[in-house]
Amino acid sequence: MTPEGKKLLNIVILGFAFMFMFTAFQTCGNIEQTVLISFNGTDFHGTGYTSMAIIYGVFSASNLISPSVVTVIGPQLSMFFSGLLYSAYIAMFIYPFTWTFYTASVLVGIGAAVLWTAQGNVLATNSSETTIGRNSGIFWALLQFSLFFGNLYIYCAWRGHDHITDKDRKTVFISLTVISLVGCFLFFLIRKPESEPSSSSDVTESLLQTESDDSSASSRSVSYFYVFILNSCKLFCILTFYSGVYGTSIGAMTRFGTDAKGLIGLSGICIGAGEILGGGVFGMMNKCTRFGRNPVVLLGLITHYLAFYLIFLNIAEDAPVAPEAGTDLQAFITPSVGVALLCSFLLGLGDSCFNTQLLSIIGFMFKDNSAPAFAVFKFIQSIMAAIAFFYSNYFLLHWQLLILVVSGFLGTVTFFGAEWVAEAKRRNSDYDSI
Repeated sequence: MTPEGKKLLNIVILGFAFMFMFTAFQTCGNIEQTVLISFNGTDFHGTGYTSMAIIYGVFSASNLISPSVVTVIGPQLSMFFSGLLYSAYIAMFIYPFTWTFYTASVLVGIGAAVLWTAQGNVLATNSSETTIGRNSGIFWALLQFSLFFGNLYIYCAWRGHDHITDKDRKTVFISLTVISLVGCFLFFLIRKPESEPSSSSDVTESLLQTESDDSSASSRSVSYFYVFILNSCKLFCILTFYSGVYGTSIGAMTRFGTDAKGLIGLSGICIGAGEILGGGVFGMMNKCTRFGRNPVVLLGLITHYLAFYLIFLNIAEDAPVAPEAGTDLQAFITPSVGVALLCSFLLGLGDSCFNTQLLSIIGFMFKDNSAPAFAVFKFIQSIMAAIAFFYSNYFLLHWQLLILVVSGFLGTVTFFGAEWVAEAKRRNSDYDSI
């Protein structure tokens, strides 16, 4: 197999490993608030939103050390041990206690920082300028298949259930724990890519370009710092919404009938369909137009705005914070299951537009220093996710949608600026080489 073929195989294995792990973890996140509301244990006092806020708060702080961990033990072992912490968090739901619930939340936050920093490193080291868009799309599409399988099981198992029993909970989380562990061991199949031989002319050119690269590093870092901040606000606010809040809201709508709980799983499947379609198509589009990545990001913003508007019309405002019995309130139209699932698909499609292009631009601009770059990216993302999960305990639906609208607009505008800077630098580099 050629070196390029081995790199592509590494990306595929990475995608499958994350698919198994996040089949378990994303399904867990999608249902945990509903599961804990239905939990019979009188000594348990925890909420899924608070747990996720803790995870992403610790995730944020841990990004300060995650590049060092990845450098010391390598990306492969970093992902394996981090995956074990994810598996432990999922297994905790089999017999949940308040202290184990929140302790596991702290540990998985640490693991998440190391996992995603290592993932970014593997993606960047197995990609080139010409393959980073393709590889980002392949990885993202495989990752988002995780939304299909676990949520399909949830839909089939919980359809028609008004209450989640202890048996239902244990069966689901034992299965998810095993699936997560399979993903952990797949990381051992990833091989270190072969370094391409450098000719003497390559070395000379590299030495000649060092001075100009150093002089532009400061301005480039400043430019991308802003896109990190505002796109992180956008991405993890929407992740918080579709991975924890929206499914809970659908399950709380008593006007959807006895299938409301099962619709949580079906909603996750529709989100996954949008993510996979976007990952497969939009991962390639940054090379297909003269405007680079901007058209895809703009499409993501328009798609999300349409979804937010339909959710505002279709879902009751108190659905995210409704008790176990749910809410009987109606929004502005008669609640429609079809509209709710269409919104799920649009949320996934729009999210993939942003994520594939961000993975591509970061992997390209910081190929030789990818671990710190992805750590900074995840650091800012996780701060916003922690804030978003915290306010999800209290904010009604229309306020959460307003936050998403504002952060989406700001994130898109800053991405445009960063992409234009990157394109200008690319053109200047081509001119200098000529």
